[in-house]
Amino acid sequence: MAMPTALEIARQATLKPIAEIAEDVGIPPWLTEQHGEHVAKIDLRAVEELQDRPKAKYVVVTAITPTPLGEGKTTTTIGLGMAFRHIGKKATIAIRQASMGPTFGIKGGAAGGGYSQAVPFELLNLHLTGDMHAVTAAHNQIAAMVDNSLYGGNPFDLDLNQITWKRVIDINDRSLRNIVIGLGAAGDGVPRQTGFDITAASEVMAVLALAKSLKDLRERLGRIVVGYTRQGEPVTAEQLQAAGAAAVMMREALKPNLLQTLENTPVFVHAGPFGNIAHGNSSVVADLIGIHTGDFLVTEAGFGADMGAERFFNIKCRTSGLTPDAAVVVATVRALKSHCGKYKVVAGRPLPEDMLKENPEDVAIGAANLRKQLENIRAHGVEPVVAINAMPGDFASERDAIREVAASMGVKSAVGTHFTDGGRGADEIAEAVAEVAARPSGFHFLYPAEASLREKIEALATKIYGADGVDYSPLASRQLDGYERNGFGGLPVCVAKTQYSLSHDASLKGAPTGWRLPVREVRASVGAGFVYPICGDMRTMPGLASKPAAMSIDLDENGDIVGLY
Repeated sequence: MAMPTALEIARQATLKPIAEIAEDVGIPPWLTEQHGEHVAKIDLRAVEELQDRPKAKYVVVTAITPTPLGEGKTTTTIGLGMAFRHIGKKATIAIRQASMGPTFGIKGGAAGGGYSQAVPFELLNLHLTGDMHAVTAAHNQIAAMVDNSLYGGNPFDLDLNQITWKRVIDINDRSLRNIVIGLGAAGDGVPRQTGFDITAASEVMAVLALAKSLKDLRERLGRIVVGYTRQGEPVTAEQLQAAGAAAVMMREALKPNLLQTLENTPVFVHAGPFGNIAHGNSSVVADLIGIHTGDFLVTEAGFGADMGAERFFNIKCRTSGLTPDAAVVVATVRALKSHCGKYKVVAGRPLPEDMLKENPEDVAIGAANLRKQLENIRAHGVEPVVAINAMPGDFASERDAIREVAASMGVKSAVGTHFTDGGRGADEIAEAVAEVAARPSGFHFLYPAEASLREKIEALATKIYGADGVDYSPLASRQLDGYERNGFGGLPVCVAKTQYSLSHDASLKGAPTGWRLPVREVRASVGAGFVYPICGDMRTMPGLASKPAAMSIDLDENGDIVGLY
C-alpha cells in the first residue's frame, strides 16, 4: 500500500488550538495574537517577559553537502523536535518560512515530510500570515523611492550604473531577471536597466531574520545601501527617507509565527532568507523567545554545514548572543553515494540504476564529505551528532558504513525513521543529542569581528571549504577596498557559492583539495549586517522548470487544494 502524500497526512492530523500550544510552552494569552484556530503571531514583548525563565539547550540541524533532491533536513529537524517528548523532554522547533516560488516550482513546500511535518500544511506553504508579502511591499517601496529620487533631479547624485537595489516578487520568473524601467513619456520615470530578485533574496528578508527588536529593525532598514554616487559614496534608505515607511510595513511581520507539528510540538515558522546569498536561517526573535520555552530549542540552518551552519555560528549567533550546545549533521546513503563521484543526481529525475544497488564502498568513499562537514562543526567548538536519515532502498551495510565513519571520528550517530514513523522514529537521535548537549559548550566564532574582510574570506575558504587560497578579480579587490574605506570592514562575511559542493564548483564532489576559491564580485548587505563575496553564477531569481509543480496545483470540486507537496 502506497504511503499517503504529505498533504493527505497533514489533513488527517488532530491539531490542538494554537492558544493551547502557546500555553503549553508558557506563552500567556496576552502575548498571543491568533490568526485562525491553528496559527498565531507572538507579541515581541515575549522576548522580555520570558527572559527570566531557564534557557533551553540550543541545537542546530545542518547536513552534509546535499544533492538536488535534498536530504530531509527539515523533516529531521521536526522529527527530532517531536522525538524529545518520547524520551521525556520538552522541545520547541524553529524553521524558515516557505517561499511560494519554490513551492510552485520544482522543490515543493518546506513543511517537512511524511509523518514529520509542521502544520497546517496549506497555510505554511501558501502565504501563512503574510510576512512574505510585507517583505515584498517594503522592499519595493524603497525601490520606488529610489526611482522617485532620480525623477526628482537625483539630489544624491546616484550613479545609474551603481544602483544596487532591484525589485522583488515571491514567484519564480526568469523573464524578470533583467528589465528596463521608466520607458514611455517623460513623466513615467528615468529609463534605466534593473531587474527582479525573488523575495527570499531581499535584504529586507535578511533584516527580518536578524533584527532583535522593532527598534533594531528600523535601524537596519535605515542602513540599507541602495546604490553609490559617482564618487563611490554609499547612499542609504535613511538618506532617501524610505526606511520609516518600510518599517511600518514590516511591524507586524517581525512578530514570529507559532504553529505545531503533527504531534502537537510547538514550531516557530518565521523569516526565509535565501541560503545562497544570505545566511539561510530562521529569525533571531523566534529563537530569543523559543530558548525559554522548554528543555530544547531545535533550529535548522540551510544547506550543508559549510553554508547554513557556518552562517548560523558566525552571523546569527553573533547577532543573537545565543550559544549552541550541539549540532546535528543529517546524512543520507544516496547523498554520500553521490559524493563518491560516480553518479549524477538530477532533481525531477529517477536516481541512476547503479546507485540503487547495495554498495557500502561507494558510501565510504563519499563519506569524505561527511568527515569535512563534521570538522567544520568542530572548528566552531561545537560537538556534532550524525543523523542518518533512512530512506527506502537503503541497505543496512550502507548505513553501517556511515556509522563507522562517525565512530572513527569519535562522533555519535543514530538512524532515524521519522519520515515514516514520526517522532518515535527519531528517538535514537534525540537520546544522542541530549547526551552531547549536556556537555559544556566550547563554542567560538571562526574569526574575530576586527579581522579584515579578506582575512575573513580566507578563513572560510581554507578552514571550512578546504581551498588552498583565494583569488580576487580586479573588480572584487576594488569593492573590498571600498567597503573597508566606507566602514563596512567589521561586518561578517557570507560567501555566495553553490550549495552542491564544498567548493565553488558544483561538479567537485566529496571533499575536494588542490583548488582555489575565485571571488569575482563582492556585495554588501549593510542593513542585514554582512558582506557577501560572489563565487560563480548565483541566481537570485529562479526560473520555472518545463513541468513546474504549479501545473498540478488546483482546487477540486469541494474547493480543497490538490497537487501541493
